[in-house]
Amino acid sequence: MTRFILRRLLSTALVLLVVTFVLYLLLNVALDFFWDLRSSTSPNIAALYESRRRLLDLDTPAIVRYFKWLAGVGGCVVGQCDFGVAWKSGQEVTSQLQGAIVNTVKLITASTIVAIILGIAVGMVSAIRQYSGFDYFITFVSFLLYSLPVFWVAVLLKQYGAIEINNFINDPTLSSWLPVIIVCMAMGLFWMGALGGGGKRRLITFLAATAITFATVYYILASGWLQQPSIGIIGVIVMGAGAAIVMTFLSTGLKNKRVLYATLTIAVIGALIYMPLQYLFYYQEMNWLWMFGLLVVTIGVSVAVGLAFRGPDPWDTARTTFFTGVIIAVIIFADRVLKGWADYSNLAAINNRPIATIGASTPNIDGDFWITSLDTFTHLLLPSIALILISFASYTRYTRGSMLEVMGQDYIRTARAKGLNERTVVMRHALRNALLPLASIIPVDIITMIGGAVITETIFGWNGMGKLFIDSMRQSELDPIMAYILITGLLAIIANLVADFLYAVLDPRIRVNA
Repeated sequence: MTRFILRRLLSTALVLLVVTFVLYLLLNVALDFFWDLRSSTSPNIAALYESRRRLLDLDTPAIVRYFKWLAGVGGCVVGQCDFGVAWKSGQEVTSQLQGAIVNTVKLITASTIVAIILGIAVGMVSAIRQYSGFDYFITFVSFLLYSLPVFWVAVLLKQYGAIEINNFINDPTLSSWLPVIIVCMAMGLFWMGALGGGGKRRLITFLAATAITFATVYYILASGWLQQPSIGIIGVIVMGAGAAIVMTFLSTGLKNKRVLYATLTIAVIGALIYMPLQYLFYYQEMNWLWMFGLLVVTIGVSVAVGLAFRGPDPWDTARTTFFTGVIIAVIIFADRVLKGWADYSNLAAINNRPIATIGASTPNIDGDFWITSLDTFTHLLLPSIALILISFASYTRYTRGSMLEVMGQDYIRTARAKGLNERTVVMRHALRNALLPLASIIPVDIITMIGGAVITETIFGWNGMGKLFIDSMRQSELDPIMAYILITGLLAIIANLVADFLYAVLDPRIRVNA
């Protein structure tokens, strides 16, 4: 193991050294360091050229400048990183990277998590309903989303996901209910295909899903929920109980009463602490450190409740209560954030147009933790949706293909022959093994995305790593470009190393020393 790690680290260092050296020389030739002076009519143009040449040390050979840059980068080993200076702005590249990495991490975190969850869930159901109408529909949608150019999706989201939605929020009236009816029937067909069953069950599912969707839309429009959105204590109770039932069904099945009672206990605890938390949120100045502390307490209580109820497998119960507790915590957090919606929309900087189309935040916004969090979420919404649509398609296809392969294995037929119900066969035996290929894909996707979603960040004006790279290329700033190449290359190699180890841990047939 030690020999393997050392060998990989050495090869990583050599690869990065060669790549950065070659790209530095190529960029030195390709970039025009005097692009802004070529059209200048200044009488002292010669002096400006000479000043630029001294500033960038262009009289020194490129190979020597590369090793000077490498020496500055090597200072990171002792905590004194020097990636150079962006000559156009005079700003240290290190400070640029700090802000860009933070913004990119914020952008990709939510979108990646949502895309993985939705992609795995839909891909699994699509595999189970193989060759059904639902499967054909999901396959078509996946290929459609995968082939869509992200810049086109981003432009459509700006028009219909921000401009038109903002207009509708300010005046939520419908000239015709026909589009709503069509959407409700589409949701009915979706759930009918996903849940399957006989003709009677499918009809009941279709009617129930259509009616629930229509009732939800009608309530939102009739109650003015769009102007003052809130979940409230009733919503927390209903959604918490729903989360408990769904997580129990997916984990162990509703027949396991101990697990069901444990998750419902978590839902009851969430409802009981709802009002005390509101007082805490109101009187205590909140920050993300407080949120992290409350999340840790939530996880601790959830696991403790699961272990207290025990059951045939105590840790299985604890795992189910853990997920239930986290879901309820997110619901309560979202409820508190939404309570600031009216105050946020009425701010002069927002002007009743809360869905943002550009930037990572509203400049000079005046508000507390909840207002600034809401501002961050509204700016995250559109770029996150753009990234989710693309990533969701690939995760869906990977999961479907892997599930179909696993479902045909001998041990699946053996599990069914032993009398295990279909939920246990799918969730406990098939899905866990079907996720093995994703273990080598997801780490690479997550870590390398820190390199930035170049097109998405550029269109939405999100000052992340991708936009930093594009802006540096436009300004012919060599040092920021090299810093971007070094960081993304290093992360890509680390991602592949993590994927190798993760796959070896999950699959005992694979050994690192093989």
